[in-house]
Amino acid sequence: MANVRDLKKDINYVLGDIIEAVYVWEYANTNKDTKQSEAIIDEAIETFDALIAKINDKSAENKKAHFKGISAELEEKCRALIEKINKLG
Repeated sequence: MANVRDLKKDINYVLGDIIEAVYVWEYANTNKDTKQSEAIIDEAIETFDALIAKINDKSAENKKAHFKGISAELEEKCRALIEKINKLG
């Protein structure tokens, strides 16, 4: 991992892309209920807040392992959100 700034950018871009994908789905499916899609957006925002809070936590002893864990968690949560988007169809 290069640095904390890049990790924050990754979190912002990836979760932003997921939210954008939900909006595209909603626009393409105006006749369908948006409760599930709105829940995905809410979950993405909650994930963003949680990961940024973990990055800003200065109490971690092993910084490298701490940030690797955050990166792995980002990947795991984003995969789950993408699967939920794919099931909307």
